[in-house]
This record gives sequence, C-alpha cells and structure tokens, in this order.
Amino acid sequence: MYDFKVHSKIEKIIANQFPGRTIEHNAFFSRYIANASSIHSLFYELYGTHEKSPLFFDRLNETIVSAFEKRSLQLQKKDIAKLEKQNWYLSNELAGMSLYVDRFSGSISGLEEKIPYLKELGINVLHLMPLFESPEGESDGGYAVSDFRKVDKRFGSLSDLQHLEQKMNEEEMYLMIDIVLNHTSRHHDWALKAKAGDKKYQDFFYMYDDKKTPDEFEKSMPEIFPESSPGNFTWVEECNKWVMTVFHHYQWDLNYTNPEVFIAMLDTIFFYANLGIDILRIDAPAFIWKQLGTTCQNLPQAHTILRLIKLCTEVATPGMALLGEAIVAPKEIMNYFGTESFTAKECDFAYNATQMALQWDALATSDTRVMLAAQNILLQKPYGTSWITYTRCHDDIGLGYDDYMIQQSGFNTYEHRQFLKNYYSGNYYGSPAKGALFSYNPKTGDARISGTLASLCGLQKAIEENNKDEITKSIDKILLMQSFSFFIGGLPMIFYGDEVGYTNDTSYLYDAGKSYDNRWMHRPVINWNKNNLKDKEGSIENRIFKGTQKLLAIRRKLPAIADTSNLTWITPHNIHVAAFIRAAKEQQIFCLYNFSGKPAYITWYAFKESGFTPEKLYDHWSKEKYRVANDDEYLIIQPYGFHIMEDV
Repeated sequence: MYDFKVHSKIEKIIANQFPGRTIEHNAFFSRYIANASSIHSLFYELYGTHEKSPLFFDRLNETIVSAFEKRSLQLQKKDIAKLEKQNWYLSNELAGMSLYVDRFSGSISGLEEKIPYLKELGINVLHLMPLFESPEGESDGGYAVSDFRKVDKRFGSLSDLQHLEQKMNEEEMYLMIDIVLNHTSRHHDWALKAKAGDKKYQDFFYMYDDKKTPDEFEKSMPEIFPESSPGNFTWVEECNKWVMTVFHHYQWDLNYTNPEVFIAMLDTIFFYANLGIDILRIDAPAFIWKQLGTTCQNLPQAHTILRLIKLCTEVATPGMALLGEAIVAPKEIMNYFGTESFTAKECDFAYNATQMALQWDALATSDTRVMLAAQNILLQKPYGTSWITYTRCHDDIGLGYDDYMIQQSGFNTYEHRQFLKNYYSGNYYGSPAKGALFSYNPKTGDARISGTLASLCGLQKAIEENNKDEITKSIDKILLMQSFSFFIGGLPMIFYGDEVGYTNDTSYLYDAGKSYDNRWMHRPVINWNKNNLKDKEGSIENRIFKGTQKLLAIRRKLPAIADTSNLTWITPHNIHVAAFIRAAKEQQIFCLYNFSGKPAYITWYAFKESGFTPEKLYDHWSKEKYRVANDDEYLIIQPYGFHIMEDV
C-alpha cells in the first residue's frame, strides 16, 4: 500500500543522509519503500494511542536509517548475496553447534582456535550462548544482561568477538547469538536509574507503589520457576516499589507498552546485526507483552512486536535471520512464523521443541504413535521458514505436546507423563537413563527433565556398570536421535559435548550461583583430553564423533534434505518405527528409524504407499544396496537402527 506522507518522510531522511547513492543504497531504499506502510501500520497498532506516537515514529525511522548507515560495505554486499540465494538459511549444507564459550573453550579467542575441530565435525553455524555482561552469581547462564553492548570479561572483549566473526566469515561459517528482549539484569544501567528514582527509567519496567496491581496480575500469570523463584513480582527496597520479575528476582521485565523501550531494544538488535551476526536468537519472545487478566504469554501484541522487528531488519540488515525462542504448545508455535498477511514474515526460525520432546517420548516407550499424532500440526510450518532441530539444548526437556496426542495413541495422559518423568529421572525400574527432574511443581505435579543426551540414552549407567553391550546400545540410541534431528527438516543444532558423549556433570553443585539449577548437569566444562579421544579408534568418543561426522557429511550431499517443506510421512504399519520421505526434483530420500530395542519389520509396501515407486535403494548410512521386494516381504531394521535410503 502506497502512503504518500510516510514515503515522502522516508525519502527526505534518506536523501539527506545519502546524497550520492550507491547500488547498495538504492537496494536499501527499495526495501524501505516496500515495507514502509507495514512498518507504519504495525507501529501505530502498538503505540497509536500514545500521546507522542508521531515523535516516536520519527525516531523509529531515524534508527532504521542510522543502522544501515553504520553497516559496513562488506556486510551490505553479503546481504545482497544472501538475498540472491533466497532463504539462504534453508540449505542442507548448514549444521550448527550451540555452546557456552567459557565452558567450551575458555574464551572467545580460545574458540577461534577450535574452528578446525568444528569444521572437522561438519559444523558451519555457531550459536554462542549469551556473551554480554551479566553479574556473577546472578547471571542465569548469561540471560540476566547488565550491559547489552559489552562482552563479559569472562569471555574476552567486543574486539575479540569481531575478530572471531571475521575469521568465521573467511571460513564460510555463520554466527548466531542471543538477544534477551524480555528483561534486563537488576544491575543494568536502566534498572539502576529506576532504583535511584528516575521516572523515565521506572517506565522502562513494570513498577508499582503497592501490591494491588501485582496481585491482579498474579491471578492469571503462571509461575515459571516455582521452586527457585516463586511469584512474578519482587519488592525493590531502594525505591519502595514492586517490579515484575517473571523469571528470577534479579531479572526485571521490560515494559514494551512504552515505545521508548521498543526503539532502544531495536537499536540494540541493529548493533548486533552490524557486528556481522547471521542469525539472531530472540530469547523468550512469548513473554514480551504483558496485559492484566491474561497469562502474559503469547499475546497478539508480542507477535506485532516481532513482525515490526522483522520488517525493520529486512530493510536495514536483511542478511540477518531471526530465530524466535518460543517453547510453547504445538499449535501456538506456528504463530511465531507469522499468520494471515504476515505468514512467513515474523520469525525465520523457531525451535522444534515439540518434535524434540516427542523423540524422547518415542525412545522411552519404543512407540512412535504419540510422535506421529503431532505431525499434522508441525507440517503446517509455512514455506520459507525453518526449524532449529535438536535432541538436546542448554535448557530442560519439557513435555509440552498436547494431551489429545497421548490419548489418541491409546495412553492415559497422566500415567504417560508420569512414566516419562520417572523413566528419564531413573526412577522407573529397568530404565537406563540417569537424568533429573527440573522445576518440579508440587501443586500440579509438573516437571521437566535435565540430563545430557548421553546420560538420558543410558551411556552413563552403562559406563558405570562397565557393560559393553549397553554401551553399544546407548551409542546406537545417541546416533538414532541425532540422525532423526538432522534429516527431518530444518537447521540441526548439536549441543556441545554431545558429539563425544559427555555424561552428567555434577560440579555445578559446588557453585553457589548454579547449585539451585540442575540444568547445569548437562552444561559441561569441556575436557579437551577427552575430546581428543575422538581420534582413538574404538573409543566411545571416537564412535560417537565419527558417527555424528558421517551423518552431517551425508546430509550435506543430499539436496532433498534442504528445508523446502518437502516432507511426507510414511505409514510404517509398525508402532516402533517412524519413517518419512524427503523429495526434491529427481531425488527421493527414505528415512526410517526403529525406536525399539528389538528388530522391526517394515513391509516394502510402505515405500510405495505415498505414490513413490522405488525399485533399488542405496543406504547412505550402511552403504548397502537394497532391492525393493514384493509387498508381502520386509525390510528388517536393527534395534535402535536407521536407514537413509536414496532411490537409485
């Protein structure tokens, strides 16, 4: 829609700022005009009733223009190259690792030295857990930020980060970092000024003189961490006010009903973009808008904010993709890709947390029916967007899929969830898993699960018992889980340490800043003597590293695995097996996974039921060839085995 007033205003700003336009300037201007009306509409949807909304809209436009002006010519050219590829982030050639810099390599400069190790594995995307300044003992793993623009001295400096980005760019690697939009540390400059009585900065937060309004909020807001941080408000003695603290008492929620907050945080987003960040992970976007009488989660205005951010970055820094870290119910997650006229115009990525949890469900039960019951929803992801797929991340494992999926599969909902929690916490007879329950709520019985990939797959127990057969079985489980994540569609993200089978790290118990949070058991400090065992033939580390490396190499050479919304589920006629087809142009890839400890029999008819007619198949994993036999004959999948088969 053409809006003469809005477009004329933007034209004047650009003309004044860039009197001698280059090709990159003209591309910027074209993107700006294409999105200007939508930016105007979204901004006024949020702030149209604010008395100074025209002034703040001018500031928004100045922030966008300033961001492009500060963008280096190298990054501008990289933007154009990415735009020419169209949805560069959907490629099957991308594979990531998520890590804590200090626990992985000690420092940012130390991480640069580990690039050969990462490339050997097949990693070309790095997600660095929060790097920016946060108080020791109150950091929440870096998510309590006291300065959004200063790298914490524990990791190095901003120049170290810029040097790493440049090195990664030379190595054709991509960098992902976090922005914590929902809150700041109570030690952030804004919070310190609010504590000192500055009304401007008190309006950056939800602050109240008495408990009346907080009590009204509490009636409908759930508790995020009922064990360690009950309630959603904290009393601030320095200024005699209550402040909203949804996550921890030291994390103050930002008030996005104030347009000044939005513009300040958008400017921070541009600061990260102009460091050369390729993917920006927006932490906890479901929480960024608060409203009395609601859960203060997943509100429409939160989506409006994300859409506005997307359009602003699309104009000024279009080479940066956005990941919305919304760990919500399956139906709700789809909204973070955008809906209606904004479909595929909100977040480029979301975590496929539902699929991750469903894989753990299938592994515990040896039954894939709950997993398959969720796929109709997950297949609704719009074209042009992608998942982050993973088996394990820095966070806990929540069982956030819907009850009807469990019921539809013939299970009792309560008993099924209890079984899973007991199984993975090692409280079920015969379970090989050695995890722990996280954030147990005695009121509801809800809990999530902590533990490394290896420990939850039984490796820790098998090593403790020196049981070679169980060690082999646990490695098979690890590779099964990783393979499923790598090939189902999306950008696979390995959590550091999983590539060599780290088991639970209990050292966190001796750190007062971490001992209350058992998620630190699956956030290990890397022992490079252990990692170097990847080169010792036959070692556990070698078997897992080489298997993971092989899977990523297979993924890179199969164009059909690019996330082009090309997944078709196979009906395997066997509750122990999950199977799907990835098809593109002349390539069809059949992926089959046995989540049972016994051999699984799949009729060859299952390969033909979806309209495909393969005659010969090559398994990229085993390097064996198969002839597709009669419909009443079977492919036998070994216990916790899988096949990645191409129609040849």
